[in-house]
Amino acid sequence: MAGQRRGLLADTRPLQSSPHFRRLWTANIITVIGAQLTVVSVPAQIFVDTGSSAYVGLAGLFGLVPLVILGLYGGSLADRFDKRTLLLITTLGLIATSALFTVQAALPERNVWLLLSLFAIQQGFFALNQPARTALLPEILDEDLLPAANSLNMTVMNAGGIAGPLVAGALLPLTGFTWLYAIDTVTLLATLWAVVHLPALPGAGSSGTVGLRSVIEGLVYLAGHRLLLMSFVVDIIAMVFGMPRALFPEIAHVDFGGPAAGGIAFALLFAAIPVGAVLGGVFSGWVSRVRRHGRTIVLAIAIWGLGITVFGAAAMLANGSGGIWLAIGVGALVVAGAADMASAAFRQTMLLSAASPAVRGRLQGVFIVVVAGGPRIADVVHGGAAGIVGTPGGAAPVTLIGGVIVVVAMAVIAVLARRFWTYTPR
Repeated sequence: MAGQRRGLLADTRPLQSSPHFRRLWTANIITVIGAQLTVVSVPAQIFVDTGSSAYVGLAGLFGLVPLVILGLYGGSLADRFDKRTLLLITTLGLIATSALFTVQAALPERNVWLLLSLFAIQQGFFALNQPARTALLPEILDEDLLPAANSLNMTVMNAGGIAGPLVAGALLPLTGFTWLYAIDTVTLLATLWAVVHLPALPGAGSSGTVGLRSVIEGLVYLAGHRLLLMSFVVDIIAMVFGMPRALFPEIAHVDFGGPAAGGIAFALLFAAIPVGAVLGGVFSGWVSRVRRHGRTIVLAIAIWGLGITVFGAAAMLANGSGGIWLAIGVGALVVAGAADMASAAFRQTMLLSAASPAVRGRLQGVFIVVVAGGPRIADVVHGGAAGIVGTPGGAAPVTLIGGVIVVVAMAVIAVLARRFWTYTPR
């Protein structure tokens, strides 16, 4: 029984085999909660200061642009320079930015443009930090432990995405924005402690200049390696067609109970996918036993699409009531979230194990751009499609059709992209 439980629960061997990974992972548990306090506080403060949802929406643009541009550039830096040094600089930048958030919140006269600018700077440091943080994993872990390590990292991130907003919601009425930003500043010191204890991790890339040319070299490398390129293609398909996040408000209010029950349904729908991802991570002991990574990615995304299809069907059949159909819909999203976690863990592993060490950082930069941009493109696509349908209740069939497209696309890829389907790491 104990052996079966160990085989079912998350594989913790990366924590046991590498003190460097253990310190980074443990610090991330602390830091991710603080980061989520800022994620919640920034839009909340913008609305309190301006009373305008338009300014809140503008924060998305201020965050996305540096994330995309500097994510690619950060990957180039990670391939060229020592990753420990890069992580030290960017972590100190995140600490300084968080401290400035605290200062501006304490000012008697607050300025929304200052807040937006600080948010853009913070997202820029984050974009420079993440490629190096992920690209170093093969240098501190054996390759067979990478799927488990990625699952452990993603479990912490998704758990923080659930716990952080809950903690922020409980503390905000008591402490105000200043203290939430201050807590984020303090929790970042845990990551700084872990980074300080890393060994030197020199870049494996060329000694040429870092800039647009280096970024283009990474993109050319990606274009010439169809196996790696396909890992991004399947994720884009999954997110663009199968992420109905923008339709959750309409589905909650129109299909699952109207104004009275819509608020509860809305919260359940938004929480379901992260909860599924956390459960998928907790019970991810199987990932280290899987050898056919390509097949697992395709099947996981197909399950994601099937979950979204069932969710859309449940919303259509609910016909304005909650009850059993809401339970089925939320359950389908939980399953979809677990499948998405598995897909992401194996796609990340493929990028780390199948790519040349000289371009790992740049490919992680592309990964950040795709992960950040895919759901935002999905918001536009799904919102536009529901707008074309026009009538109340149009969001549910759009969701169902999107899920079906994902499932069909994965079937086509399994038949036509045989190299990806049969991919097994060395």
